[in-house]
Amino acid sequence: MIQWLYSLVLLAGLLGYAPLLLLRRLRGRGHPAHIRERLGGLGRELPPEPRCWLHAVSVGESVTAIPLVEGIRRRWPELSLVLTTVTRTGATIVEDRLAGRVTHRYFPLDLPGPVGRALRGVRPCFFIGMETELWPNFFRALRRRGIPSMIANGRISDRSFRRYRRIRFLMGPLLREISVFAMQSQEDARRIITLGAPPERVVVTGSLKADQEPEDPGARELWERFLGLGPEERVWIAGSTHRGEEEVVVEVFQRLSAAFPELTLILAPRHPERVPEVERILESRGLPALRRSQLPRERQRRAVIVLDTVGELAQFYRVAELVFVGGSLVPTGGHNMLEPALRMKPVLFGPHTSNFRESAELLTAAGGALVVHDGPELEHAARRLLDDPTLAKAMGAAGFQAVVGRQGAVETTLDLVARYLYPRGERKDRGAA
Repeated sequence: MIQWLYSLVLLAGLLGYAPLLLLRRLRGRGHPAHIRERLGGLGRELPPEPRCWLHAVSVGESVTAIPLVEGIRRRWPELSLVLTTVTRTGATIVEDRLAGRVTHRYFPLDLPGPVGRALRGVRPCFFIGMETELWPNFFRALRRRGIPSMIANGRISDRSFRRYRRIRFLMGPLLREISVFAMQSQEDARRIITLGAPPERVVVTGSLKADQEPEDPGARELWERFLGLGPEERVWIAGSTHRGEEEVVVEVFQRLSAAFPELTLILAPRHPERVPEVERILESRGLPALRRSQLPRERQRRAVIVLDTVGELAQFYRVAELVFVGGSLVPTGGHNMLEPALRMKPVLFGPHTSNFRESAELLTAAGGALVVHDGPELEHAARRLLDDPTLAKAMGAAGFQAVVGRQGAVETTLDLVARYLYPRGERKDRGAA
């Protein structure tokens, strides 16, 4: 009864949203809706079986899935991989960074019809959902078909935990449909068990983000040439910023520029659609802006490079001397601060890091990051690091060592796949050996 009520509410919401979607498309706004795939048409032109299905909602989850994809391909080369996303930006990451290694599709609507068609088309031998995407109809259909499932790199933010606790009577039956939970931290494990996950199926693996390997060191010189950076320029990157943070960063940058005229700012708003808004902020401050998509081209003095592409921020961190990670001066919950730490950069972030609490605590405890609460503190910390490159390098090295010490989540997760999701693959490997 509850399942049908959920489906009816979801269907009503979708029907209510459909006219708005149609209007936006008629006005030439928004991205294609991919209706066929949303309705479950995922089965065309798929690679041969056996297949596994991975799901990553958007950009962050898609990037995090990359080392797991590589691990699965290495351990079970006979498996084909289908990777679904919800957003177009997530699809861009998959198409750009996993081309030829996975087949991308859009995740179906969580209604019985689309879910059933999708599973009949894909015919996966197991399913892995990145982080904590919980779709009642989908997981119920997996269990009914005998398809094992995993939540990988699972985490439950403070906000999600409060929301889920209000419907704990619904969460228990849903969580019991899932074969195994690979959670990032002890706190995440405690929360998922509190919500109704069977304790014997919950394992703490650490964060897959810590296992992401930085690109070839030679990439730094390539990016410096592409960006037109001179040998004396020093780069500050403000990554994954939100509304209310760019103004602070730009104001601090202008004050720092008086003391450090060689300083260059790369500003990367979390949502690329906000780039015009960020450009207006820069214009109001008298600063020229240059979009990354316009490069390579000659850059005006003091021009701020605005990252308007998806999936390149982690690579840009290589050229930075220091990094501020956004979503943290405003109450958003923060973003991935392990990426700059893996590239040996000193990291600054605000106090609002509830979505990345363990990562923030790891870096600050190791001396690889500093917490700043406002513009003056951000300026003080950045000035200190620019004044003392030795300190900046020591912080970068400390953060790097702290993250490397936490690596191993990929192999632990693969061991869980072998135990709970694909044991016949392990038997096959052992027999061949």
